Amino acid sequence: MPAYMIVTAAISDREKFISGYGAAAAELIPKFGGEYLLRGPGAECLEGEFGDGASMVISKWPDRAAAKAFWNSPEYAEAKKLREGLAEVQVLLIDGPDLSV
Repeated sequence: MPAYMIVTAAISDREKFISGYGAAAAELIPKFGGEYLLRGPGAECLEGEFGDGASMVISKWPDRAAAKAFWNSPEYAEAKKLREGLAEVQVLLIDGPDLSV
């Protein structure tokens, strides 16, 4: 069953975030079997406190194990350092049906 990683990020320096962390993560995701379904700024928060104006990223993975292999990899640990001080991030991982069929 596919797994979906859902990221909400409140970014303080968008240009620096995208050129550093964003570029590094985008290079790694396909290497671990993931693909982006959505990447974009300007989320509108309809309920709750986190997310108004935030950037959202949704990626699809073959399964939870593939997503966690990416998340726990030494390569991604290095990439995550590039976002330090640039964003407040919330990351969720959930199993779900294949939405592309």
